Amino acid sequence: MNIGILTGGGDCPGLNAVIRAIVKKSHQLGWECMGIQNGWKGLIEMDMLSLDIESVSGILQKGGTILGTSRTNPYKIENGEEIVFENAKMTGLDALVAIGGEDTLGVAAKLAKAGFKVVGVPKTIDNDLYGTDYTFGFDTAVNIAMEAIDRIHTTAESHHRVMIVEVMGRHAGWIAIHSGMAAGADMIFIPEHIISIESVIKVVNNRKKRGRKFSIIVVAEGAQISESDRKEGKMILQDEKLDAFGHVRLGGISNVLADLIEQRTGVESRATILGHVQRGGSPTAFDRVLGSRFGVYAVEMIKEGKFGKMAALRGTEIIDIPIEDAVTVTKTVDDKLFNTAKVFFS
Repeated sequence: MNIGILTGGGDCPGLNAVIRAIVKKSHQLGWECMGIQNGWKGLIEMDMLSLDIESVSGILQKGGTILGTSRTNPYKIENGEEIVFENAKMTGLDALVAIGGEDTLGVAAKLAKAGFKVVGVPKTIDNDLYGTDYTFGFDTAVNIAMEAIDRIHTTAESHHRVMIVEVMGRHAGWIAIHSGMAAGADMIFIPEHIISIESVIKVVNNRKKRGRKFSIIVVAEGAQISESDRKEGKMILQDEKLDAFGHVRLGGISNVLADLIEQRTGVESRATILGHVQRGGSPTAFDRVLGSRFGVYAVEMIKEGKFGKMAALRGTEIIDIPIEDAVTVTKTVDDKLFNTAKVFFS
């Protein structure tokens, strides 16, 4: 059996743990592994390398991915699906493990429907893939964001400022809600709930009256600000360009909030966008273990012929679900958790 492994989309702490686990488990079964470079692009361009025990030695603690990644979408390339099938056949691939988020696994789901032997491993720091309680990379991102907020807290207090920390989260506010609660933020804003500027101003002014001359606000990049009294909001974009999966580049809502708060309250306000620092560095113990468990389970799915399935964490157990189920619905922050967080908005 010859297994291909690819990592697609944004890089994520814990990817190398998954790759290592797949190779080690495959080695125990006497199977061979081939690393596909730079996501689906490597399968289109035949850019691959052999992976053995030595090639994955010492990568567990490393961030990023030794295979490289891209946002290439085979279905945006002429005859892309046909090329994938032909190249897999030419290189002798018997099955493929696709490690990625909504976009990468969306491609895997389409290929599986067409008869391609593929299994999935969920990867996203946003933790927004349906069907799995957690994705690896999320815990690392939350801890990085929490540490940054802790550090910003001291300068906010020293300079009597409102500090807005912008974290990742396009359609779901998992990083914002977890890091904000852990770091004791005064307000947290997520894509699931429109931001009312009036509520922000009220909290900042109330804190001023109580002698609290600073505030910490955490906001997800995909959060939306209400326009006047209308209920709909507007995402803040870096530009209007779309990637291969039709996504715009978000970023900058923290700057908009900072300007509005300073104008309306007179309190000096500053924004910090954490950006890609949340993706970098060594994964936490939780993400290393979860990634390793996912990798082993992916090989077991192939052994049992469970193609078109994805490994998922449910409680403390690793199970499999259809890849299509995971990418059809976005897992968003539920109201119960958000209402818990709101207890601390003050």
